[in-house]
Amino acid sequence: MTQARAFVLAAALGLGLVLAAPSDAAQPYRAPRTAYGQPDLQGFWTNASLTHLERAPATPLTLATPAAEAAYEAKMAEAQAQGESGGLGQGTSEWHPAFRMARIAGRLRTSFVVSPADGRLPYRADALARLEALNAAAQLAQADGPENRPLSDRCLIGGFGSSSPPMIPPAVSAVKQIVQTRTEVAILSEMNHDVRIVRLETRERPARHPPANVRLWMGDSIGRWEGQTLVVETTNFHPQERMHGFLLKSPDARVTERFTRVAAGQILYDVEVDDPAVFTAPWRAQIPLNADSGPIYEFACHEGNYGLPDILAGARRADRAAAR
Repeated sequence: MTQARAFVLAAALGLGLVLAAPSDAAQPYRAPRTAYGQPDLQGFWTNASLTHLERAPATPLTLATPAAEAAYEAKMAEAQAQGESGGLGQGTSEWHPAFRMARIAGRLRTSFVVSPADGRLPYRADALARLEALNAAAQLAQADGPENRPLSDRCLIGGFGSSSPPMIPPAVSAVKQIVQTRTEVAILSEMNHDVRIVRLETRERPARHPPANVRLWMGDSIGRWEGQTLVVETTNFHPQERMHGFLLKSPDARVTERFTRVAAGQILYDVEVDDPAVFTAPWRAQIPLNADSGPIYEFACHEGNYGLPDILAGARRADRAAAR
């Protein structure tokens, strides 16, 4: 074979290899941009799912096969259905639809917690005792005054602390709307219609948290863009936010959230909680925010809400009966 023919043959083989290579090789998703050049996170999103914050001992974060995923999801759906019915013949409804397990990159997640690796929150012993005492008090349905009732009963903040970081999915009304400007990002939560305003730090406008004695519902949030990701740091929480659903949080917690749009229909919400008063080490969770058709209807927690006065009135009647 002449040198020229060998060169032609090698070139042809090389071209064939190029043509045979996959043309749809996975490329990192790049979010569309806003008019300000920022990754566009805007729209309606929901974090509702059957997945829990923690997972059962000895349970892996992801499962090996689609069959194992289907079986696990069916088991979790059955457990939720039993809780929904409560012996009253009720079940899923428009108010509380049948949810699915959370999925990230197509894989079912058995918990939101990814660190520690066992999927369990690293509570300090004294903090865990406080959490158990608060849960026990809640079971007793104390009603000496409105201050004894949960924040959601008082319409002060969304149930399960779902609108405050870390944004743990509530049992119902889990839709969120994100709106961006050049200097702020607003996150509207369906439950209680709470709105978080994230102030964006820029070179022209450096942002600082307020003094430690200034405490805010949902904390004080400052954000910055790191490439495709919105990074938000929140501090200065209100002391009454300590019961974050079934999660304990101190006023001095520091919560760092990362919002990355990983697909047209999903934002990956990656959150780390650093709270030495409650946990022996920082912990981290990943929760998918999936696209929702919207809109968000008015929650109107107090409008026509007879629950709180009726709870207190019932307790006073019980007091009178006991006195007699």
